[in-house]
Amino acid sequence: MAELTAGDRPSWTGARLARPTSDLALSVRFYRDLVGLPSVGGFENHDGYDGVFFRLPGGTELELTAGPTGPAPSTEEDLLVLYVGTYQELESAGTRLRAAGVAMVASPNPYWNRTGQTYLDPDGYRLVVAVADDPARG
Repeated sequence: MAELTAGDRPSWTGARLARPTSDLALSVRFYRDLVGLPSVGGFENHDGYDGVFFRLPGGTELELTAGPTGPAPSTEEDLLVLYVGTYQELESAGTRLRAAGVAMVASPNPYWNRTGQTYLDPDGYRLVVAVADDPARG
């Protein structure tokens, strides 16, 4: 496989991570109300799909869709990682998620257990909340 040269590289303008969900309303409440991601739009009945977009840090988006294809988390390493600035923010986010009954799970990668906390979203996808300024992050 040949490596792209500078002149051949695409000028990417954005990115979106799209995931199917079994219950769009429940997942919207999870990511908007518990995690705190801002909703930035969505769509209804677009070729059999409904969806909602959330702004992720750095300008990317998370798209959740409900339609004929349901969720199928692939592995314990299929992660969405959100960084906070301090351990106090990490603890605050974790307290809020656990109080709402969100399951916290151990990560098979010990790095995430040292620098953050891993939670399961309503479809079983893993969300890691980690500290950005942790010296172990490199």
